[in-house]
Formats: sequence, structure tokens, C-alpha cells
Amino acid sequence: MTHHPDTRRDPEMNATTERAGFEWPLRIYWEDTDAGGVVFYANYLKFFERARTEWLRALGVGQQALREAEGAIFVVSDTAVQYRAPARLDDELRVTVQLVEAGRASLLLRQQAWRGDTLLAEGRIRVGCVDAGNFRPRRIPNDLLQRLNPA
Repeated sequence: MTHHPDTRRDPEMNATTERAGFEWPLRIYWEDTDAGGVVFYANYLKFFERARTEWLRALGVGQQALREAEGAIFVVSDTAVQYRAPARLDDELRVTVQLVEAGRASLLLRQQAWRGDTLLAEGRIRVGCVDAGNFRPRRIPNDLLQRLNPA
């Protein structure tokens, strides 16, 4: 099923050309497209996930190491995505991550997928920190919070 862009505006996700704090390059492959030849809408969530993982890695936080050292993992608890323009086979994208809010046990992130200067999709993603053993909410480790908010 091809997903067409929603032209309605969400005040929490106002389209902008401002660049986010972290960018991850990504190329579109056959497996990313649907029968209409455009990126299947759910794949943007995968692209956002990859960029979040690389954002954490760039901060010196490997998710497996976080699990082993702290017993903590991140899980997605809420998403809202707006689709603005289609991506197609072989397109080169930039997927961005911008921290909006860091709480004690969750992070609110704004993520965008760009092809050149064209905004393709943007999302508001909330990830929660949970105990790796029982999946109950837990505090984000202090050293990680300091990396996220160096001020």
C-alpha cells in the first residue's frame, strides 16, 4: 500500500529546514519500497531507529553495552509520523535526530528524513528506559543523561 503525504499541520511537528543535531546517511534499496515503487511508510520507523542507534553510538553509548553494564534498554513507547513526500529506489537520505526533552526515564525525540532539501517524513518518538529483565520503567543512567545534556 502506498502512503500519500498528509498535508495537515501538527503544531508539535512543524516542518522546518533547520538541521537537527545528528544526521545519519541512508540509501533506499528495493527491499525498502512497496508495489508503487516508493518507500513503504512503516520503513521510516526503521530508518528512525537506525539513526537513534547511531546517535547513541556517536555519544559513546552502545545499546548492548548499556544492557550489559546497567541492565537498561530503550523501548519505543509512542510515535507520531507525518509523511510529506515519497522516497524512491536509490535515493540518498539523511535521517536526523534531535533531542526535544530528557526526562528521568524517557526521551522525546524529533526525527526527520531528508532527500537533499526536501523533507520526506518527520516524527515525534518517545523512548522509555526499562529494566532489561522485567521491562519495568527505570531511570536513565546518570552518565547517559549527562552525555545527552552536557550543559
